[in-house]
Amino acid sequence: MQRINLLSPRLANQIAAGEVVERPASVVKELLENSLDAGATQLDIDVEQGGVRRIKIRDNGVGILKDDLSLALSRHATSKIITLDDLEAVRTLGFRGEALASISSVSRLHLTSQAEGEVEAWRVETEGKDMSTSVRPASHPKGTTIDVRDLFFNTPARRKFLRTEKTEFNHLEEVVKRLALSRYDTGFRLSHNGKQIYDLRPVTDQLHAEHRLASLLGKKFIENALTIDVEAAGLRLWGWIGLPTFSRSQADLQYFFVNGRVVKDKLVAHAVRQAYRDVLYNGRHPTFVLYLELDPATVDVNVHPTKHEVRFRDGRLVHDFLFSRIHKAIADVRPESEAESASESGLSVSQGVAQPETAITEQPALPLANRPVNSTDWMRAPQSRVAADQVAGQLEGMRNLSGYANDYASSGGYTPAAGNEQVDPLTGEIRQSPAPSLNVATGFTGSVQEEYQTVPPLGFAVAQLHGVYILSESENGLILVDMHAAHERIVYERMKTSFYEKSIATQPLLVPINVSVSQSEADLVEENGEVFSAFGFRVERTGLESVMVREVPIILIKADTEALVRDVISDLSANGVSDLLEARANELMATMSCHGAVRANRKLTIAEMNSLLRDMEITERSGQCNHGRPTWTQMTMSDLDKLFLRGR
Repeated sequence: MQRINLLSPRLANQIAAGEVVERPASVVKELLENSLDAGATQLDIDVEQGGVRRIKIRDNGVGILKDDLSLALSRHATSKIITLDDLEAVRTLGFRGEALASISSVSRLHLTSQAEGEVEAWRVETEGKDMSTSVRPASHPKGTTIDVRDLFFNTPARRKFLRTEKTEFNHLEEVVKRLALSRYDTGFRLSHNGKQIYDLRPVTDQLHAEHRLASLLGKKFIENALTIDVEAAGLRLWGWIGLPTFSRSQADLQYFFVNGRVVKDKLVAHAVRQAYRDVLYNGRHPTFVLYLELDPATVDVNVHPTKHEVRFRDGRLVHDFLFSRIHKAIADVRPESEAESASESGLSVSQGVAQPETAITEQPALPLANRPVNSTDWMRAPQSRVAADQVAGQLEGMRNLSGYANDYASSGGYTPAAGNEQVDPLTGEIRQSPAPSLNVATGFTGSVQEEYQTVPPLGFAVAQLHGVYILSESENGLILVDMHAAHERIVYERMKTSFYEKSIATQPLLVPINVSVSQSEADLVEENGEVFSAFGFRVERTGLESVMVREVPIILIKADTEALVRDVISDLSANGVSDLLEARANELMATMSCHGAVRANRKLTIAEMNSLLRDMEITERSGQCNHGRPTWTQMTMSDLDKLFLRGR
């Protein structure tokens, strides 16, 4: 029988390093977080061979006192927390007290520092199997330099798992990028094998913040991004979200920060995906750089060794806040706002997206309030491109629905044969339905006889091209509109408004459907009955491991009810929330609106085309159809002059 022995300090640290130090990027993350917590405003990172041979980080923080240098390389030693109360309200990036000890156990580490207020600098390094330390005088300005050489030199098995130099450096660069996005008030310099990669100066205003975003994420992101800043219920969300037409094939341009800490959280991902659901192709991913600020006591950052994951005390509140604010911000992007932005800043608009002709164009900033973490005054400015909190009130005044039956049927969404009594799939009303109207203009709410003091954002129609596109003359140039895609969005948004503003029509099942589930799943159904009832489902628990579906909404009467209920339960179990019922209803309405929208080769009069343009200007998400395709594009006079070489 093996006797129980106490592990040596070096072996214990190397085991801990298995959790903390996965690759060179892990080392850089831990060291840079320590520097930021020390108040550094400038960070210089020099690496060789992807960080395997050498990682040298220098900061201008408060430094480390001579008497604390040996402790700095010991396990479970930190200046950031003392009591349990400190742990429950962590305001620093690092706090475990294991990073330096773990790194020094698998590398040759030298730490040189001069503490604030001291006249001498000191250097510490570890020696021997017991990791004893030696401290000696050194020359160094205020701050700290950590030099890590030959990573995993004494653990060759770990070193074999490293990838190529290029791959390891890409991971390391991503760490620097994330921290540079989290701290605009700090300068970052990164060099690899003597070649400078980044030289980012501290940010002082909105324009320089967008320059940093462009340097790190590419010019296209900031050219196609909306600024957002909203607060509610003790939560604050600010940052940039990409327009729906600027989507990616993979989720590689998504950065989310909680109190300055970058995290990857499934609840956050679900909320953002739900907010973009109506405007993206299947398989496409939105882009964003978002910052959530909340009371540190309401979020647990100590649930993962590398602190990449967090746990919110009230996850549903956070999810609903993120979804509603991002959803409103996207909904408020209409041709009016995009065309005005182009007019004011000299942008050209393509595929419904404002695209600056220069690398970075100054844009109106948001009226941001004081932020509890990393406050930066440059983010507070008078005018916002996205006023998310005002969306609901504006829509109420702009939309002029003249009753569901006439509005929906005349727009082509629901037109059964004349004289037949039909059950409306959305409201359940039994009524005598009108015959299909051949006058497309009756499907639009805008008046074609209005006189305008100024030219509307989408201008006035000039002609119809090949029965597919509307050519319009605007104040800035010409605009092309895909009439089917545009009308599809208009019909869809009206259908959703009618569906959600009226009580949802339901139908009791003649034979209720019994669904066998686990006990925990039955508990979920019992605890989340409002999720089902909000969409016309009546689902009751009938046993320890069974539930019964007794009533369903008419719009989903032909759906596979049992499969749908199981999917909702699964979603509730995984995310704590579920929007699958709403998603299924929206999918059905999107299909109906696609078939009901005006088709290609349908001849429209000038009045009908102008009516469609006016409706686009007041319809949410009118820049994209239900499938994520752009509905309009613009060429400014400047674009046309360049095309024909005018002025040369």
